[in-house]
Amino acid sequence: MSFEDHLIVAPLIRGLWINASGESRVVVPSAGVPPKAPDQIVFADLSAAGTADSLDEAPALKALKEAYSAWEAAKKGNVKTQPSCIKVKTSSNEEVVYWIDRDLASARKRSENGDGSPLELRSNVTTGSGIAAAGASASDRSDVVKNKIVLVTGGAQGFGEEIVRGLAASGALVFIADLNQAGAEKLAETLNAAEKRIAAVAVPVNVADEASVETLFKAIVKTAGGLDLCVSNAGVVKAGSVLEQELAAFKFVTDINYAGFFLMAKHCGRLLRRQNLAAPGWKTDIIQINSKSGLEGSNKNGAYAGGKFGAIGLVESFALELVAYGIKVNAICPGNFLDGPLWSDPEKGLFVQYLKAGKVPGAKTVADVRASYEGKVPMGRGCTGADVMRAIYYIVEQEYETGQAVPVTGGQVMLH
Repeated sequence: MSFEDHLIVAPLIRGLWINASGESRVVVPSAGVPPKAPDQIVFADLSAAGTADSLDEAPALKALKEAYSAWEAAKKGNVKTQPSCIKVKTSSNEEVVYWIDRDLASARKRSENGDGSPLELRSNVTTGSGIAAAGASASDRSDVVKNKIVLVTGGAQGFGEEIVRGLAASGALVFIADLNQAGAEKLAETLNAAEKRIAAVAVPVNVADEASVETLFKAIVKTAGGLDLCVSNAGVVKAGSVLEQELAAFKFVTDINYAGFFLMAKHCGRLLRRQNLAAPGWKTDIIQINSKSGLEGSNKNGAYAGGKFGAIGLVESFALELVAYGIKVNAICPGNFLDGPLWSDPEKGLFVQYLKAGKVPGAKTVADVRASYEGKVPMGRGCTGADVMRAIYYIVEQEYETGQAVPVTGGQVMLH
């Protein structure tokens, strides 16, 4: 099977298994590994679903559905289990076995051991249509991301790191995507040790480079089969007066904060749409971490505010288009994360930049700049990672909302 075919097959399998169970699934491929329970394996012949050069989604999904239905029929009414592996035959007569489980470590273990024993379904999920009924609510809001597959860009530091840590602690499998590959790998190693499972996987990305973004999503599909939530967090700031800022600096900020989000939504949307073909009732999310500067102008910081304003326009537009595929698109607009490196870095942080730019009248020290910004917040402090996490949980849990820009600003900027 070609890698391009795998990019079609794995998300379709994941969607089909989610649809039948109502639970998130990890899908891991391996070639030539026979299961120990061959009578329990699903077999799908996709040889007629395309040519040797390309695979068609619709006939491939039809063949996969028929294979799953045949397995179900053989259970003779036993609805408490689900197949854990499926062998796929391609048009070139290649055979690939896909292993399915709730988490990455378990799926990999099945693959390594050739363990094709059925996957026990949880007692509190429905079967058949599989997807939980509308109006269902998690007993603990953080449960809405448990066992789900999540991507966070810019996840090695700042708000991104806070989000990654929160998601991992809530039971998600988190792909940490960052230009800072060493930082992402170190964070993943730390979280995997703390959680005693594969909680995080580091992957490189430059969100301003389409080839890099495309490679990122291929890596996710190859590793886990698909995605439930994409947090587009990567962003940069270069403050400067409109009278003085160089075009190169303006474009640098805009390419990452605005065009970078477009690229993430484009390639993530393609993956989530494919999953939706097999699991039409399974809601997925794209969340852009925006800023309060996307809701109001920012003095001597026009490149940043302009990109963030524009990104909210993209959020609203993408939400209208992607809702047809069960994809919700929303933005979170945090206040200032004053304790993060974006603000507090002693050399490149915004406190230093704003002091040098004279953005805060009368400020003589970094402490003066910080006090000025804290004084603008009715709640008297900067935004924290925990504040943003609560908003993420809300957006994922709230199935009847899309195209929104949710402020998390301590009352500094309010909804209109």
